Amino acid sequence: MNDDKPPRNHSSQKSWISKIGQLLGGDIQDQDELLEILKDAREKHLLDSESLSMMEGVLDVAEMRVRDIMIPRIQMVVVPKDVELEIIYPLVTESSHSRFPVIEDDRSEVIGVLMAKDLLAHILDNKHLSVKDIMRPAYVVPESKRLNILLKEFRTERNHMAIVVDEYGTAAGLVTIEDVLEQIVGEIEDEHDVEDEDNFILQRNKREYVLKGLTPIHFFNDYFSANLQDDEFDTIGGFIVHKLECFPKKGEKLEVDNFRFEVLRADSRRLHLVKLKVKKTTK
Repeated sequence: MNDDKPPRNHSSQKSWISKIGQLLGGDIQDQDELLEILKDAREKHLLDSESLSMMEGVLDVAEMRVRDIMIPRIQMVVVPKDVELEIIYPLVTESSHSRFPVIEDDRSEVIGVLMAKDLLAHILDNKHLSVKDIMRPAYVVPESKRLNILLKEFRTERNHMAIVVDEYGTAAGLVTIEDVLEQIVGEIEDEHDVEDEDNFILQRNKREYVLKGLTPIHFFNDYFSANLQDDEFDTIGGFIVHKLECFPKKGEKLEVDNFRFEVLRADSRRLHLVKLKVKKTTK
């Protein structure tokens, strides 16, 4: 017998199961009410915190759009279509990516995707091939596509990366299946991941950014020439929670000096993503 687990209250369990039955029957239509049921289940030890966090992530994914998590074009590692394969081997090795958008020489359009695994078959041969000879078609999605729909398409089409285009059809960034899954299960690290400060802040346009909740205050201050106080907290997430005097929900906003923060994703334990709008240029 495990003494670490509190005994289950069968009447509470029955009550919670009844609530879930009501949900499935269509009586509950409000997302906040559903979250309250799930949190109640966790408090009654019918659901652990990790499971609750993932369920909250699933609900967030149904509301979020590609633009909220995409890697901006300025941060994409791309390869020109006419470059010979032997020229790009060092780039592929250094970046450790598995897929690379292929562009025209003038960077005006993404015309395909280079798979790193496709290079393996040509490393030892003497054929003079260029990127365009082995690139694959690009999978393109609009910025406004919902993440839950994108995830379904990733699975059915067996794609792992999509090129994101804006309303004019111009490439605005890229998104991977890993980016979507991280909204549900949290950060997925592999052997190539490092704690790189440059990954804390993603610029979407001149005045809009997406920040990780774990962005250090001192890095934020350096990046934006700001002066947010870091005496009581170390991260942007902690700063926002402190200022709001509560744990924020998705969509809650905070204005401080020249900055307007909006919560993009938060669960019961941590603030994950924040949208930042700079009222006037600081750089």
